[in-house]
Amino acid sequence: MTSDDHRTHESHTGAATATVNDYDSIAEAYSSGNETSLVNAYYERPAMLALAGDVAGRRILDAGCGSGPLFAALRERGATVSGFDASAGMLELARRRLGEDADLRVADLGSPLPYPDDSFDDVVASLVFHYLEDWGPALSEVRRVLKPGGRLIMSVDHPFAVHGSEYLAGNKTDYFATYDRIEEWTMGGETAQLRFWNRPLHAMTDAFTAAGFRITVISEPDADPAGRDLFPDFKERFLCFLFFVLQADQRSGVLGA
Repeated sequence: MTSDDHRTHESHTGAATATVNDYDSIAEAYSSGNETSLVNAYYERPAMLALAGDVAGRRILDAGCGSGPLFAALRERGATVSGFDASAGMLELARRRLGEDADLRVADLGSPLPYPDDSFDDVVASLVFHYLEDWGPALSEVRRVLKPGGRLIMSVDHPFAVHGSEYLAGNKTDYFATYDRIEEWTMGGETAQLRFWNRPLHAMTDAFTAAGFRITVISEPDADPAGRDLFPDFKERFLCFLFFVLQADQRSGVLGA
């Protein structure tokens, strides 16, 4: 997730002074900004939908669905969508958008998920994996709930963009290390501390293959040109997020059966 509201960089030590990643406290303001911001509405979300392609008739899990904008767009394109998020406040907003009959659950991506094996054709994970220190358990759970050959379509903070912004801010970080940073976001009069975990590209790809995924796409897409008239400093190409399409290997091949 990201925001165009006020953000301040706090530390690399993980020494947060309040509960981290409390999206409940900023849910309304974050959701409102997400609807129209350049990086969400005219870059990340269009890119995810383009990578998903024709989803009519597919069963899709929206992991870390937030207030449901991607869920809604996929459903409008003919998919049967389920979603979960760790924030009850975000899910309340999602239910307002999607209706009381929407399959929405409170769950944490880093924990066992409340879905049977082989339940989904696709899992979409929009700007959520970079909240996790260890991707292994989350990727294993995603693979478990995917049908054999299913896809994980995901976006994360671009590691080169993070390293560059840290350098420009005067922070001496090691690109090749996995480390956390704390940001303080003030939105709608509320302040939340958010912890993000940065890792190099090779650590991402190693985690994918270790979990039984095959990388089919790595994408650094253009922004949606529809944003040109809305943002004075609009650029079609910029480093912000990195996108992947991964295919779940057949379990029998992985297990050697």
